[in-house]
Amino acid sequence: MPRQIFTEEHHAFRETVRTFLAKEVTPHYEQWEKDGIVSRAAWRAAGRQGLLGPAVPEEYGGGGQSDFRFSAVLAEEFARAGAAGLAVGLHNDIIGPYLTTLGTEEQKRRWLPGFCSGEIITAIAMTEPGAGSDLQGIRTSAEDAGDHWILNGSKTFISNGILADLVIVVAKTTPEGGAHGLSLLVVERGMEGFERGRNLDKIGQKAQDTAELFFRDVRVPKENLLGEPNGAFVHLMTHLAQERMTIAVSGIAAAEHLLEITSQYVKEREAFGRPLAKLQHIRFEIAEMATECAVTRAFVDRCIADHAAGTLDAVHASMAKWWATELQKRVADRCLQLHGGYGYMTEYRVAKAFTDGRIQTIYGGTTEIMKEIIGRSLLG
Repeated sequence: MPRQIFTEEHHAFRETVRTFLAKEVTPHYEQWEKDGIVSRAAWRAAGRQGLLGPAVPEEYGGGGQSDFRFSAVLAEEFARAGAAGLAVGLHNDIIGPYLTTLGTEEQKRRWLPGFCSGEIITAIAMTEPGAGSDLQGIRTSAEDAGDHWILNGSKTFISNGILADLVIVVAKTTPEGGAHGLSLLVVERGMEGFERGRNLDKIGQKAQDTAELFFRDVRVPKENLLGEPNGAFVHLMTHLAQERMTIAVSGIAAAEHLLEITSQYVKEREAFGRPLAKLQHIRFEIAEMATECAVTRAFVDRCIADHAAGTLDAVHASMAKWWATELQKRVADRCLQLHGGYGYMTEYRVAKAFTDGRIQTIYGGTTEIMKEIIGRSLLG
């Protein structure tokens, strides 16, 4: 079914993204995976190509285009390329809105030009060793010390944790914390007491630096408070829908790409003297996955259009995130099975997709959290 949500401008942008990936990312990706981190030069190249900060106003160096469909194109093409290490979706769609909607004029002028050029790489630090999806469990705290905050605590599983020049830290600014006592503090590279732990060894997304962060009496200037004091909970809830949509978009795009790869593979691979595609069971497997992808694509595209129009709610974003990422997981597993022993070899795209994609049902809110949000909206 032809997709209805994109214009010629979006199609042209898609070609730009594909050219960038072919030139600046794919040739280097194997080395980045060995290094456990991408090159900062790739971030600057993305900035030069206009792929960073597309929704940031032009006066701060961005694209001035708030249409989420451009972000969807980026997410789809990065998913198809298997290039999760260069986390432009995190940078643009998750962290970018905090800076553009909550930042003061001084903060925007200080941070956004570098954000758009690739000179400033960003991260957001919510998860702690004892607090994942439950923000009530956050223990990192910041004490008001007049013209600055004294920040203490630790975070873990932080994407871009090693490379990040600017980290938005969720911290307790009242003793009780929780819904009415969390604030967003921006910690910058070089602040005394801000230390990075090890680059965590994951089963997938090897090129994406994921780190532990430690804050020991870090003096964070009052000018680095982002948004309202004690208002982080509301700020976080406001922006989670876009984060989940970005993950959903990459989920269905990855599933579709795996289906394409596997369909071609079973046409070429022979068993018992004929192509696998001639076996009824194989045809049924491909038919089931193609139908599931088509139905999911229709729903996700509707959510993309609604979000671009400003009408998508948190419940439907949660539905999209849950369904698309669980589908991605199922498709990766079934496609690996259809590849047989070759599917277990890391040189095959399906093997890497199997491990890279497994995190999709976990970060941005687990599938279980998505179901809770949906169920609560229906049953109270």
